[in-house]
Amino acid sequence: MYTGLLHLHSALRWVAIVLLIATIIDSLVRMYRPFKENERKLALFSLITLHSQLIIGLFLYFVSPVIASAFEAGHVMKNPIGRFYLVEHLLGMLIAIALVTVGYSKAKKQSEHWSKHRIIFFYYFFAFIIILISIPWPFRLVGEGRGWF
Repeated sequence: MYTGLLHLHSALRWVAIVLLIATIIDSLVRMYRPFKENERKLALFSLITLHSQLIIGLFLYFVSPVIASAFEAGHVMKNPIGRFYLVEHLLGMLIAIALVTVGYSKAKKQSEHWSKHRIIFFYYFFAFIIILISIPWPFRLVGEGRGWF
């Protein structure tokens, strides 16, 4: 079950990245050319995908052998891989998901199209940058041997 959820979490990462890119581009376009059709649906799908990632990730966090071995070693902050998975990945993703959630909630309350999409653009863009930094990519030390999926 752990392996299946880990693969789902890794595959859903690509869905989240594509949806975030599409949402950022869509909100940038809608700031200058407002049209009302499906105004925030893409932002909502991004929000739902990221929250699904959060639920899967939290479950993986508590059953992961990497996390368990990092706790047992006791020197988590000295080990870059243990520190990344135990602290940096979790904290970065929580901050990014909080940014997306706050951005979507603030945008819902706006009445002007320009300000609504400006808020979505900036909050989702900063969340996207944090997500890219927090992912264990295969070319980083923490992602060696993991592959792209």
